[in-house]
Amino acid sequence: MGRGRAKAKQTKVARDLKYRTHETDFGALARELHGGEDDVSVRDESPVDDGDDWSDRRE
Repeated sequence: MGRGRAKAKQTKVARDLKYRTHETDFGALARELHGGEDDVSVRDESPVDDGDDWSDRRE
């Protein structure tokens, strides 16, 4: 019991997504998911650690 309101909301959202008339900006979505262009340049400039932290340690 009590699922009627939740099901009606899901139906409304699904109908809205199906019949949406405006275009989706996939470029903006990609930028948002990847953190934007500023964050990408910061990641590219970060130093790469190729060495093993434990390679100098002797037992």
